[in-house]
Amino acid sequence: MKKTLYSLMLDEDIVREIDILARRSGVTRSGLINEILADYVQVMTPERRINQVLQEVEQLLMPSRQLIPYLPPNSMSMSMKSSLAYKYRPTVKYEVELYRTRGIDSGSLSVVFRTQSAQLIDDMTQFFVLWKQIEDHWFTARGMQPRQYELYRGKFVRSISMEEDTLSTQDAAQAIADYVQTFDTLMKAWLAGSCTPEQVMQQYDAAMESQSVIL
Repeated sequence: MKKTLYSLMLDEDIVREIDILARRSGVTRSGLINEILADYVQVMTPERRINQVLQEVEQLLMPSRQLIPYLPPNSMSMSMKSSLAYKYRPTVKYEVELYRTRGIDSGSLSVVFRTQSAQLIDDMTQFFVLWKQIEDHWFTARGMQPRQYELYRGKFVRSISMEEDTLSTQDAAQAIADYVQTFDTLMKAWLAGSCTPEQVMQQYDAAMESQSVIL
């Protein structure tokens, strides 16, 4: 949805109250006025749709004992925390950010971990490299464009694709929740030494084939 600059004449008292409410909500003055007007004329803005998707993800993950979701108010990103069955119980944080644009690069999933264990860093890096290889093969074999990946020390980033214009907030949220849960489950199995590369690939294939929406 294209944005255009407009000038508005507003009473100072109204602007003061708008600014107070905007600070409390964590949005800009323009953003809050845009949402208020969207409410009034019943228009679904990209920001509102994204926030609804993330709220649905939060609700889907609430019953999970493996992932603890956190969604700030009026946000276009959320995080999920997961504990590893490893010495000192390190945690992994998943960060999902959705963009206003549609298409192959309409969001990102970041996997962030902090640890002093060189062995754990090495094991997780191996898993991330394996995951990219599996996904590249899976998407290419189906004539689909592979996703974009970035790997840093302590962080793995994967692009999220939402190309379907008719995709409902419920379907988008379910796809995100399912994908993060699949990734988390297989990563933990890999770190526990209970999953070979072939088994990771087989379980990934099974999980992806069962999903109606592919991110």
